[in-house]
Amino acid sequence: MTKNPTPRRSTRRTRRSPAEEGWADLADLALIIGREIQYRGYTDPDAVGLTQSEGMVMRHLVNGEPAAPSQIAAATGLQRTNLSTTLRGLEHKGLIQRQANPSDGRGVTVTRTERGRANHLAVRREWARAVSDAADHDDTNLQAALTLLTTIKDGLVNNRPQSPSHHPPT
Repeated sequence: MTKNPTPRRSTRRTRRSPAEEGWADLADLALIIGREIQYRGYTDPDAVGLTQSEGMVMRHLVNGEPAAPSQIAAATGLQRTNLSTTLRGLEHKGLIQRQANPSDGRGVTVTRTERGRANHLAVRREWARAVSDAADHDDTNLQAALTLLTTIKDGLVNNRPQSPSHHPPT
């Protein structure tokens, strides 16, 4: 009986272009910056900390328009089962409310509460202060950075895989 040999992994590393290295560095920095912002917490006693999923839902609701859970799931990339748990958490924190859909009474719509709106403003003030302080208030390249990061965000959202990764972040 012959065993199937274990495939050998190449010991050679594939060379990456300087641009590829730069894009990888940018992605790594974005993840580190996001984590550092979350790690800080908030000094405002009224600011409510959110999980990553809760933050995604609240960003989607920022325009103030009621949204059906299916719309929120599609816009955020969350699975419906995870979204239900996230909505319960946000409702428990007093940041959203669910109500019967006024058009047909059968479905549900989700909106931010006044507390949800105030929390969004408080949290953004703290983020702005933290990031500005970290950059020593140098806004020389701020608009270019915002333009690039918005382009990247839009491209990633528009090219989101149809099914979630088998290795989602925790």
